[in-house]
Amino acid sequence: FQRKMPTEEELTATIADLGAKIKAAKADKKPKEEWAPILNDMQAAKAKFKEVTGKDFGPPKEEEKKKKAPQQPQEASDKNKAKREAKAKAKAEKEAKKKAAQEERARLAKLKADRLAGVGATNFGDAPMVRSGEVTSKKWTMVGDLKPNLAGTEVLIRGHLQTARNVGKGAFVLVRSSLYSVQCVCFETKDGTISQAMVKYMAALPPESIVDVKGTLTVPDQPIEAATQKMVEIQVSEIHCISKAAVNMPFQMEDACRPDAFKETAYGAYTGEEEQKAADDGMPRVGQEMRLDYRWIDLRTPANQSIFRIESMVGQMFRESLLAKGFVEIHTPKLIGGASEGGSEVFTLDYFGRPACLAMSPQLHKQMTAACSGFEKVFETGPVFRAENSNTRRHLCEFTGLDLEMAIHEHYDEVLEVFSDMFIAMFDGINERCKNELERVREQHPFEDLKYLRPTLKITYAEGCKLLRDAGVDQGDLDDLSTENEKKLGDIVKEKYGTDFFFMDKYPLAVRPFYTMPDPNNKDLSNSYDFFIRGQEILSGAQRIHDPDLLIERAKAWEIPLEEISAYVDSFRNGAMPHGGGGIGLERVVMLFLDLPNIRKASWFPRDPKRLSP
Repeated sequence: FQRKMPTEEELTATIADLGAKIKAAKADKKPKEEWAPILNDMQAAKAKFKEVTGKDFGPPKEEEKKKKAPQQPQEASDKNKAKREAKAKAKAEKEAKKKAAQEERARLAKLKADRLAGVGATNFGDAPMVRSGEVTSKKWTMVGDLKPNLAGTEVLIRGHLQTARNVGKGAFVLVRSSLYSVQCVCFETKDGTISQAMVKYMAALPPESIVDVKGTLTVPDQPIEAATQKMVEIQVSEIHCISKAAVNMPFQMEDACRPDAFKETAYGAYTGEEEQKAADDGMPRVGQEMRLDYRWIDLRTPANQSIFRIESMVGQMFRESLLAKGFVEIHTPKLIGGASEGGSEVFTLDYFGRPACLAMSPQLHKQMTAACSGFEKVFETGPVFRAENSNTRRHLCEFTGLDLEMAIHEHYDEVLEVFSDMFIAMFDGINERCKNELERVREQHPFEDLKYLRPTLKITYAEGCKLLRDAGVDQGDLDDLSTENEKKLGDIVKEKYGTDFFFMDKYPLAVRPFYTMPDPNNKDLSNSYDFFIRGQEILSGAQRIHDPDLLIERAKAWEIPLEEISAYVDSFRNGAMPHGGGGIGLERVVMLFLDLPNIRKASWFPRDPKRLSP
């Protein structure tokens, strides 16, 4: 029995029915496993269709359509052909214009985006590291020299970016160099010279970064109160960052520059844990220990820049005054055997198996050079070390000593005259040469100008003690002065004599070093003296003993081992001139001249019992 072959129509109907079932299954989102058998049946039916008909199931291919399509006339009329060509040409031209317009819009959009992004701009950005690779012809201007007489000129400056802010389409920055600051501004321009990206870059630079700014100096309508150069500002054309600061600074420069919230005491203990009292303005301040922990940042404030320029001037005036009087500058060792002055408060160390210490002063060596070596008048500026566990506002373990020693002819008043002249010249020099610096200190640390007389006021120790007793203070003529009584005496002297600066003579012998010359008229007194500023000692000095036998006698009285000072005593055995001198604490002079509450404010990198860094 032979099975009947299905017809083309039957197969077409079967395939269509199977296709409809598959479509319905997919529409119902049935899993493929359910309708896969139907798909197999449909594929088998399509294969059977080709077997019966000799062709694939589906619509005819393009080639077959062309074969079956009725033949058109080979050519249209010339008129219709011309119309079609014109129409095609017009369409092509329209498409070309449309494409050209699109390309132009894209080009302009890219130019605008590039301009806003500063693509290709060379007038802003991070500069390459300065490595001394080349020298250019750039002309630099110091910020302090920016004044209205330079208006209209192009200037180039470098400094710390103190503040930066974005206002609309512009940026304002304050650039500080040394004691001076200037406002720099820029706004977006239509020609793209100053791009949006440049404005954003300028406003986003981290505070305290080092920047180079180039632009035209102009005179603003109103003074710029935030800057020292109030009457000018720079219209920025270029800005480049030379060294970028960390985003998270330990403290803000604005906080570190604010005026003191209150007047601190300059006396008493200092623990480093003192809290700042709340300021009336509610603005934050930076504490002393935080400042010292990051001293390299703290030193940038205008007040500190001024304090240490004044301190430099003190050293300069010290040298100028003494050199003018024929003194010679010396440099003595700071590593010595034993203690400088026979005391015990020294930093000891091992010197190749032998005990040694850091010098408490250049005392012994400056005496040798002035009295025993023929130089007669000497001075030194150098470090002094004191191993005193004194955590006060006026003591340091290392400070800078300004020391003087000179031969005398008849009386140690000759030394006192030199000191008086030197201090007056020093104070005059500061007031005349550091006017700007004094005002910058005063802005943050208000103080009254130092009052001093010409010549310097001199009182005896006994007179000073009497002034204290007359004011109701218990003070004996042979008792040492306490810090508190020194301060009270300073207040009394200022009220009575109108001076913050004076010196006191004829101290009790028992409170002075062993090498101090005793008073020839009173065995209880000595030829010694101290100078004071605002009730605090800044200089201690005396006529020295130049006779070796008397030196030994006094050393024994102090129970100083003679072997520790044998070289010192021996230096006077070969002829020694009568002489005297004194030692000054540089930091304390600056502290008291400016009426600062803490000597750490006048020390570059303070060393006290609790601080050994940075």
